[in-house]
Amino acid sequence: MKTIGVLTSGGDAPGMNAAIRAVVRSGIYNNLKVMGINKGYNGLISGNIQEMNLSSVADIIHRGGTKLRTARSEEFKTDEGFRKALNVLKVFNIEGLVVIGGDGSFKGAQKLSKAGIKTIGIPGTIDNDLGYTDRTIGFDTAVNTVLDSISKIRDTSTSHGRANIIEAMGRECGDIALYAGLAGGAESVILPEEGLDVDAVCKKLIKGRNRGKLHSIIMLAEGVGNAYELGEEIQEKTGIVTRVTILGHVQRGGSPTATDRIIASKMGKRAVELLIKGESGKVIGTKGDELFAMDINKALSIDKKFDKDMYDLTKILSI
Repeated sequence: MKTIGVLTSGGDAPGMNAAIRAVVRSGIYNNLKVMGINKGYNGLISGNIQEMNLSSVADIIHRGGTKLRTARSEEFKTDEGFRKALNVLKVFNIEGLVVIGGDGSFKGAQKLSKAGIKTIGIPGTIDNDLGYTDRTIGFDTAVNTVLDSISKIRDTSTSHGRANIIEAMGRECGDIALYAGLAGGAESVILPEEGLDVDAVCKKLIKGRNRGKLHSIIMLAEGVGNAYELGEEIQEKTGIVTRVTILGHVQRGGSPTATDRIIASKMGKRAVELLIKGESGKVIGTKGDELFAMDINKALSIDKKFDKDMYDLTKILSI
């Protein structure tokens, strides 16, 4: 193998740049030519590709987003678009490909692998919604971003004696809200995996008010319901002024934490090693502090397991 490519696809995640940097520099260290593919699978189809060198990835390990930019590609899902992508890989003599992204990105890598292109996937998504791995790149940073917001909102909430609903990303997987809610001492954590019991939330708020509590934080994952409607219902039932903060895409940005930088760097290096060995159709994951590689077909078949024990802990500690 002489030439490999790297792309980022789907939603951006802090730490993607650290992974790109590791792929590029590990590739060059092993005498490989490394091609950077811009704008994900769209860039692959259009040939938006350039050779990368050591300077290409200088001063990016601490930056959020992705230097290679990203996009979602409907064209890649079509037969014609896929044929274009295969032809571009041939034109640029790209023999192996590192795909950094989430579930949808991995399905693209799976398709390329079946077509004979050696592919390795690196999990990059803030949602932490891939069932085969303990952690995905960007999740730790997103949790800490939400945690910082909880601390700031608690200050103003205490001053006014209000309840605050903080909405975090996570339509189907509520890990960001769960981890940030536990770490931030939220009174209620509302997740898509468990659903919403408005009366239980209101009861907890009233009990807190009766014992002199000056503030209340309600952590809500976006996939559960409308935050503003929930706020109105809580205020109507409890008489407690309730404000809503929707964090939105601020959770995707920012300088990645040390944890995300380290995981991403390790994964980037491992991806290059696997390609050099001739491996294909694999994705890299974490189990505790250890990395492992798994067949992509098996990885995509594993459902995300909900941490019920952690969820129960949020209820115990918020009595």
